[in-house]
Amino acid sequence: MGDEDRLSPHARRAADTYGAAADHYRRQSLAFWARYGTQTVARLPLRPGHAVLDLCCGAGASALPAARAVGPAGHVVAIDVAEPLLRLGRAEAAREGLSNVGFSCADATRTGLPGLAFDAVICVFGVFFAADMAAFAAEMWRMVRPGGVLAITTWGPELFEPANSVFWASVRAIEPALFKAFNPWDEITTPAALADLFARAGIEGGAIAAQEGRSGLERPDDFWDIVLGSGYRATADAMTRQQQTVLRARVCAELRSAQVTELTTNVLFGTVHRQRHG
Repeated sequence: MGDEDRLSPHARRAADTYGAAADHYRRQSLAFWARYGTQTVARLPLRPGHAVLDLCCGAGASALPAARAVGPAGHVVAIDVAEPLLRLGRAEAAREGLSNVGFSCADATRTGLPGLAFDAVICVFGVFFAADMAAFAAEMWRMVRPGGVLAITTWGPELFEPANSVFWASVRAIEPALFKAFNPWDEITTPAALADLFARAGIEGGAIAAQEGRSGLERPDDFWDIVLGSGYRATADAMTRQQQTVLRARVCAELRSAQVTELTTNVLFGTVHRQRHG
């Protein structure tokens, strides 16, 4: 689509990273995408006939459950910058016979869609990739119609620990220039931080639920599937082939030594209902 060519540099980086990650997105060790997408939708008062907008939809982890919830009389508009992920979503929708969901490649922060048009606007693990998170949240809120709901789901603290610390320590040892002490989601990992984001976006009355989560690995080496199927992919792909081989060996060896078969995946669910009047 021509929209891909008009992405901002910020959106282009996300498109490149998650487009590359699509080849691992359906691995069992990444089942948390579908689990938390489904849980986000389950928290919403969706009914048959509703219109839903899913921004940063990825491969459809929340768009597909939303399409099931609103039924043939409803519809879901799903938007993401990574076309390979969208292809996965379209394929799954076709397998399930869900003709009420459409996947489009575009910058979720500037869709140009009309205001007050959707019964629910959803963003699962995507708001922190925006250059201006508050502006993005305000843009989402603009499109929620009276009586509708905004749902922003983000990661809680200590994502993917203990493997996360092992990964970044190994990156620093192999290629210090690629080391990151701060990931984009780190800015809003507490209820207070997410509440502040809503406030900065001019959104009042939000409810935030913190949920502790754990995701299992069949074996420690399966963390490498998460590396290649998530935001870590950009760091791995920035290395030479030899460096990446060394990184994988080092990370997996340390996780095997520590017998790591479970990772932290804490989550924050933020929802705001727009009043029907006022």
